[in-house]
Amino acid sequence: MKITCGRSLAAVAVAAALALTGCTSGGSTADATASSNLENNGNTYITQELDDGQTRFTRVVNSNGGQVLSYSADGGMTIIEQVEGEYTYAFKDFNGNGELDPAEDWRRTGSERAADYATGLSKEQMAGLMLFSAHERAPEDGLTAEQQQYLSESYLRAVLNAGGSDVTANVQWVNQMQAYVETLASADTPYIPVNFSSDPRSDASGDGAFTGVGEISSWPGSLGLAATFDPDTVLQFGQMASQEYRSLGIGTALSPQIDLATEPRWLRVSGTFGEDAEMAGAMAANYVAGFQGTYTQDGGEGDWGTDSVATMIKHWPGDGAGEGGRESHTNAGKYEVMVGGNSAEHRSVFQQALESSAVMTSYSITLNAEGEPEYTQRMGSSYDDGKLSELRDDNAYEGVVVTDWGVTRATTDPDDPVIATGWGAEDLSVEERHFQIIKNGTDMFGGNNDAAPVLAAYDLWQEAYEAGELDIDAQTRWQQSAARILTMSFNIGAFDDPFLDLAASQAQVGSQDKVTAGQEAQLNSVVTLKNDGAITLDPEADFSDKTVYIPQTYDTGFNSAFSEAEYTEGPSLDVEVAEQYFGKVVTDEVEYDADGHVTGYTAPDLTDVDLVLVGMRSPINGTSFSKAGWNEEEDSWYPLSLQYGTYTADGENVRRTSISGDILDDGGRENRSYYGATSAISNAADLDAFNRAADAVAASDRDIPVVVALKATNPVVPAEFEARADAIVVGFGVADEALIRIALGLHESNGRLPIQFPADMDTVEANQEDVPKDLTPYTDSAGNAYDYGFGLHLDGSVIED
Repeated sequence: MKITCGRSLAAVAVAAALALTGCTSGGSTADATASSNLENNGNTYITQELDDGQTRFTRVVNSNGGQVLSYSADGGMTIIEQVEGEYTYAFKDFNGNGELDPAEDWRRTGSERAADYATGLSKEQMAGLMLFSAHERAPEDGLTAEQQQYLSESYLRAVLNAGGSDVTANVQWVNQMQAYVETLASADTPYIPVNFSSDPRSDASGDGAFTGVGEISSWPGSLGLAATFDPDTVLQFGQMASQEYRSLGIGTALSPQIDLATEPRWLRVSGTFGEDAEMAGAMAANYVAGFQGTYTQDGGEGDWGTDSVATMIKHWPGDGAGEGGRESHTNAGKYEVMVGGNSAEHRSVFQQALESSAVMTSYSITLNAEGEPEYTQRMGSSYDDGKLSELRDDNAYEGVVVTDWGVTRATTDPDDPVIATGWGAEDLSVEERHFQIIKNGTDMFGGNNDAAPVLAAYDLWQEAYEAGELDIDAQTRWQQSAARILTMSFNIGAFDDPFLDLAASQAQVGSQDKVTAGQEAQLNSVVTLKNDGAITLDPEADFSDKTVYIPQTYDTGFNSAFSEAEYTEGPSLDVEVAEQYFGKVVTDEVEYDADGHVTGYTAPDLTDVDLVLVGMRSPINGTSFSKAGWNEEEDSWYPLSLQYGTYTADGENVRRTSISGDILDDGGRENRSYYGATSAISNAADLDAFNRAADAVAASDRDIPVVVALKATNPVVPAEFEARADAIVVGFGVADEALIRIALGLHESNGRLPIQFPADMDTVEANQEDVPKDLTPYTDSAGNAYDYGFGLHLDGSVIED
C-alpha cells in the first residue's frame, strides 16, 4: 500500500536518535557512496551519509514510496519511527519532543502541517517568516556573517538567490545555510528551513550561442514563449526548469510576470506573455502547473513532489499601463492609467492562474481616465486596500501575498534609500507602513532583512485591536501569515528534505533533454515578418564556403540608480556563433577616440560577401532604474519612443496635460506631459548599422540579401528599415544562434507576433495605455500588416490559427 497525503496516523510512535554512522532498530545503513540512489524496496527505511565537500548530512529513504528525509550531521535532528502494517517509516522530530506531531507527519497536506506548526512559533519567528531577503548575488562566497546574522537575529527564512547557476557553488551554499539553521533550533525556537527563491534565470536573452550540456538550459523569454502561441511549450518549460531550480536548491520562483502588455512603450513588456488576455492567462496557468507539479515519466498530471517549485504570479493587479510607458520602479513611472476603463481585463490574466502559491503586488498608483484612484487610495498597490480586497475577498485568494521590493521605503526617507517605492506612503513611518500593508492582507515584505519594523507593526496591531479598531488580535493575524508562508515550505518538502545531493544536482541541471528542448523552443519562437526570397528552408544547407558581413554598432547606455552609463560597442551579432556556420565573417573597420568611443565605421569590401546579417535591438529608452522619461535634474519630461531616429512628441495625439501627477501643495496636480520634447535612444546606432550595410550592398552593384535579425524587447516601428531589408526575423529573448539558424533557413519559422508592431509614433500616442491591440499596425511593402498574431513560414505563407 503506497503512502499518500492525508492517511490516518498509525497507533504506535517510537522516538529514537539516528546517529551519523547508523540508524535506529529496523533501519539499515547504506554505503556512503550511494549518492543519488533513492530506491528502497525493503520494509523499513535506510540511511545514506552524503558530503558535498563542505557539508555532511544524512539522507533517510523511506520504503513503500515514503518521503525522503535529510538532516545535518551536526544539527541534532532526531528521527521518530512509526510502524504501519508491514512497514516502518521515519519522520523528523522538528521540535525534539519525541512525539509525531501533525506538522511532522509527511502524510498530511502542506496546509494542515503549516496550520499546526504556526501555532507553536513565537512572534519573533513569525515576524522573521514575513521577511524576504535582499538579493544575494554570490553563492560562491558560501554562508556569510551577514547571512548568519539575519537568519539568527531576524529569523528570516526566505532568501533570494540572485547569483549564477553554477551547480557546485549553489549546492554547497544551500547545504551550508540549511545546516546552519538546524543548529539554531531549540525547544523554544522550533526548526524552520530556508526557502530559497529566484527571479527568472532560464531565458536566453543576451546569449550568443545555445547553451550546452551541463549549463542551465536556456529558453525563450516570456514574450518569446508567447510568440510560440503554444501553452504546452510553457508547460514543458515549467516541468523542466523546475527540476533545475530544485537541483540548485530553489523552492520558489518569483515568476511568472503576467502583467498584460497593453502599453507598447512600457519598459517591462519583454517579461510578459504579451497583450492578449486569454493567451496570457493560458500560458500563466501552464507556467504555474508546470513549476508546481511533479510529473510522472509518462507526463501524467503532477502534484507537489520532489520537482515542485512554488510560483509567484506578479504584479497584481497588473502593472502594464504605465502612462507613456514609464516604469514604476522610480518616481518617473509610479503612475499607471486606466484610460479605457480596462482594469478588469488586466486582472483576468491573474484570475486564470490563482493556483499559484503566491502573488506579488505591483508598485504603481493606479488612476482612472480622470486622474482619480481606480481602486481606493492614491497609493501604491501594497497600500491600496481596494486592490488587495479584489484579490483576497472578491477572488477568495488564500495564498501568500508578497510586496515587491522596497515598498516600505520612500524617496523622502532620511537615509536616502536606493530602492524606495512606497508611493503615496511617504508621510507614514516605516513601522506604520508595515502595519498598513499587513492590515490590507499582505504576508511578506520583499527586500526587508530586518524584523524590527514587523515587530513594531505587531504592537501597533495589538493596540488597535484593544482599542476596538480591529476584529482579531495580533497573534491571530501573524499566525495567519505564518501558516500561509509555511505551507509553501511544506509543499515543496523543505522541512523534510532540505539538503542537496551534489551528484544528483549535476545530473539534472543542463541535462541533454532540457538543453535540446530549450533550443527547440527558441527556434519555434522566432517570428519571420518578411522574406523576399532571401531565406529558403533547407535544414541540411551548408554555408561553410560562404562569407557573411555583420556590421558593428554601439550603445551609449543610461545612468541608473546603481551606476553610471556603460558604453558598449561591437558586432551586432555574435561573430563566434556566425563562424560556426560560415566559412568567413567580415565586419566594419572601426575608428575610436581617446576614450574608446566609436567615431566612425568603414564597411568592408563586399566583393566576396554572400549575405548581410544585421543584428538590431528594439530602440532602448532606458531601464527600470534609469528614470526613463524624466530628467530629474531639470524636472522635465520626455517621450519614450519605438523608433531609432529622433522623435519629437508634437503630434496631435500627444497629451498636453498628463492624466497622472503628484498632488501639489496648492491642491493642483503636477503635469507630466512631454509635449514638444524629444526622445533619447541609446542604441540609435543600430539603425545606422543597417543603413551602412544596405548602402554598402547598393554600392557593390551585387544582389546580396540583407537580413535583419531583430532582438526585440518591445514593439518597433519598422518603417525606418523594412523597405530596404530582404528579410526580417524577430526573436524575443532568444540566443543569437536561434536567429541565425532561422535566417539561414536551417529551421522552419513558426513564431507569431505576441504584440502589435505600430505603423508610426502617432498611433502609439493615440493608444490607450490599458487597452490591448489598439494600434494601427505597420503594413510592409508586401502588403502584410504586422498585427498581433502575424508571422510567416519561410515559404512566405501566413501562419494560420
